[in-house]
Amino acid sequence: MTDLDQRLAPVFFDRVQERVRVMMAEEGFDAFLTDHPEDIAYLTGFFHHPSERPVAIWLDSGGRVVMLLPELEREYAESQSARADLVAFFEYPGVASPYAALSDAVSPRGRVGFSSSMSVQRLAAARAAMGDAELVASDLIDRARYIKFPEEIALHREAARVTDRMLDAGVRLVTDAIAAGGDLPTETELERHVTATGTAIMYAEHRNVVVASLLAGGLVYSGANSAFPHGLPSVNRLKAGDTFMLSLGCAVGGRFIEGERTFVLGEPTADQRRYHDTIRDAQAVGRETIRAGLECREANRLCLGVIREAGLGAYIRHRQGHGIGLGMHEAPWLEDGDPTVLAAGMVVSNEPGIYVPGHAGYRISDSMLVTPDGAEALTTFPRSLEDCTIAL
Repeated sequence: MTDLDQRLAPVFFDRVQERVRVMMAEEGFDAFLTDHPEDIAYLTGFFHHPSERPVAIWLDSGGRVVMLLPELEREYAESQSARADLVAFFEYPGVASPYAALSDAVSPRGRVGFSSSMSVQRLAAARAAMGDAELVASDLIDRARYIKFPEEIALHREAARVTDRMLDAGVRLVTDAIAAGGDLPTETELERHVTATGTAIMYAEHRNVVVASLLAGGLVYSGANSAFPHGLPSVNRLKAGDTFMLSLGCAVGGRFIEGERTFVLGEPTADQRRYHDTIRDAQAVGRETIRAGLECREANRLCLGVIREAGLGAYIRHRQGHGIGLGMHEAPWLEDGDPTVLAAGMVVSNEPGIYVPGHAGYRISDSMLVTPDGAEALTTFPRSLEDCTIAL
């Protein structure tokens, strides 16, 4: 999608804030306080690098949205048209607590929710400055973020398109090296190439690129290194017979997507075929079980059940998937302990995997948009072993 503006219009944030206020009224909150960077971006459009200096949002039932931030961030927030009134403190820790400046501006009273991700230190400072308010931990904003607005879905779709092109670029780097008869790339070289591809596409085709915690990139690993589910790229050079994994993704307008495929270099062995086909089958079942009305834990059970029925349950190291949005990993969790009911508008990963120590890992992941009558895979790179075998 060329000429895409990654910055959302100010009226988008008015709708976000109204959604949160409706939930606050339903759950008996007079106001809400959060310092999570993703919540701040969600509520106001302000993306920043978190540090020891607090940045926080106060949203109350009366319509006020106030952002506490250090003075050094004020102009940056203004440049992003942050949808909030700004209250700045000069420096941290300061003679007075930064939260005292926020308290002076909003006069907190009543029952105030706060994000459960707040640190103990910051929560103590907020309580000390807001003695007339009852601060209550809540995951309200986490739940508000579950259902994506249409503008967010458009950003996720574009991130999926870019991710598919990154996967294409990774395969092309390997096949070009084979055709040239030279050395195959190392994991690190492959990771750098796909990262550069993703960022180049955005800067060439989009306006107002939003730099989130990760603009583009991912994990690239081969052979035994890929048996670590989150192993970091190394200087290992790809070689004939290797299983290797491209676990890639990017954020467009701060909205993430992940797409992962497992490849084999050369003719697959019987074991490689069994492992890859099992994961492909589990992931296919996962595409069917991710649907509105089904609990996350049941989707997980059905998906991973394919691996267990194939006799490979001992190699399972993680759940089926997780929510995706302003965070690459966010609630809800497609795992045995999460009873959250899937609903249309959620974006979740579908990424069953197995990890055979000393051999390799096998994982296939798509980012799925839950729809009223099922789910749509936003990432579309081919999944079968035949499509993921690179001839030598």
